[in-house]
Amino acid sequence: MDFSGTWKVYSEENLEEFLRAVGAPEMVVKMRKEIKPTIIIEQNGKDFTYTIKTPVRTTVNSFSIGKESEICAPDGRKIKCTVREENGKLITESDKITSVREMEGEDMVEKVTTGSVTFISKSKRV
Repeated sequence: MDFSGTWKVYSEENLEEFLRAVGAPEMVVKMRKEIKPTIIIEQNGKDFTYTIKTPVRTTVNSFSIGKESEICAPDGRKIKCTVREENGKLITESDKITSVREMEGEDMVEKVTTGSVTFISKSKRV
């Protein structure tokens, strides 16, 4: 499992529906749908630093596999979650959101689910 590196999002499915489902303000939904973020992942053993860069803001989250952490959700709110590694996938779970990040060939694919809505983001290493 090697997610380390700089990634550029090239495809997003159901972003608007997902942001609305988690209660993001309409201004955030409108701004975010026009932006394809750059993601920088640094891994040191079980410790990760995950930076999301957009022209509007940069968000940095740090977490360790198996330990509860506080991260910034896609809508900007802070949430408590636990990240685990399972079959080469990083699985993040909070009370309302589940994220599964995995490698599919050369792409990094993240599927984020809240209720019945799933947002899919695909990135290429740059």
